[in-house]
Amino acid sequence: MRKRPGETVTSHARDVDALFSLAYEELRRLASAIRRDDPAATINPTALVNEAWIKLAASPGLRFNSPLHFRRVAARAMRQVLIESARRRRAGKRGGGEAVVTFDEALGAGALGAGGGTGDELLALDEAIEALTRLSPRQGQVVESRFFGGFEMGEIAAMLGVSEATVLRDWRAARAWLAREVARR
Repeated sequence: MRKRPGETVTSHARDVDALFSLAYEELRRLASAIRRDDPAATINPTALVNEAWIKLAASPGLRFNSPLHFRRVAARAMRQVLIESARRRRAGKRGGGEAVVTFDEALGAGALGAGGGTGDELLALDEAIEALTRLSPRQGQVVESRFFGGFEMGEIAAMLGVSEATVLRDWRAARAWLAREVARR
């Protein structure tokens, strides 16, 4: 992290910067998968990762227990950036001519239709994930980690302290619940 004249670099900022440097390529790959095939995207994968980093660096109270924990928090930051972008587009265009947001295959074609969805569908997915998290916090963490963080099932199991079979059950149940909720909205 570069220091401007007269500015001090905090230990937190150095820690975030070091973790970000280690995870940058993986986060960029994930951002590319989330934004894949979106010719009208208003935020490209590099900008998505960079904006997520800005969110993380601006949160001085945040501490990371491990690189896995950092990836989880970075996934949440990227989700927030995508949602903020979709809300700005909707506010600016009031629903007309929105850019298409193509989702990674993580949720499966049944959740949002075969080809992806619009910013409104991304907002509906976010609302559904929030509702799921209120009903089952662990399932909400599994979805966010898998979809926005690109975590493998074993990594999620280790992070949550449960078996991989439990994570797989949670993932299947959450996908079905989210597909139904997004279709209703």
